[in-house]
Amino acid sequence: MVLRIKFAKYGPVKFIGHLDVMRYFQKAVRRAGIDVKYSNGFNPHQVMSFAAPLGVGLESRGEYFDLEMHSITSTEDIKNRLNAVMADGFEILRVKLLPEKSKNAMASVAAAEYEVRFAMPGEPGECNLEEGVRMLMNRSHVDYHKQTRKVDTHIDLRPAIYSLSADQTTGTIRMTVDASSAGNIKPGFVVDALLEQFGCTVNPLHVKVTRIDTYTCRDENAAVTLSNLIPLDDMGMDA
Repeated sequence: MVLRIKFAKYGPVKFIGHLDVMRYFQKAVRRAGIDVKYSNGFNPHQVMSFAAPLGVGLESRGEYFDLEMHSITSTEDIKNRLNAVMADGFEILRVKLLPEKSKNAMASVAAAEYEVRFAMPGEPGECNLEEGVRMLMNRSHVDYHKQTRKVDTHIDLRPAIYSLSADQTTGTIRMTVDASSAGNIKPGFVVDALLEQFGCTVNPLHVKVTRIDTYTCRDENAAVTLSNLIPLDDMGMDA
């Protein structure tokens, strides 16, 4: 049997990288004393699968991992036992039992929702966020120059933006974007493209990003649309 565990990550632990988060939860599962399944071989490890990795410095209210179990008491008991050993900044939000033959968390991810806030007063300057959203969403193509140490490419962001809105008063941007392994879009890409329309830039250190939730498709054979997206834990049930 496989459990899907939803958790939040906030505060100072947002600066912990994905690999360290994985190691942390392996230790937490042992401390909680739950009947987790281990792999075979000379170096057995917990059978655990995380969904889309969260970037360093981002907070989240919608992170997930799957955990294969030998047996469980109840999903609520598992949640309580894990929360009893959580460090500050981690919180188990929901535990669900997955149907048999479900895709693992990583393979299920289709999209993610983010909230972006500008931390410094007056940012992003003279940019009208609401007008910028209308301009960007009306475009058929949004070219973004993505440059790393090894790759220098141009990508079209527009097909990967499923929803985008802004509140000029609060300086908040909300978006749902592609988070699949084939077309993962970072929220910073969208913010850059939005501000570039006005010739504006902002210091990345002044931007607070929170992942609201991570989604899969209700119907895998249909197109990725807002109406076809459901949170990853909606695939499971209480037990």
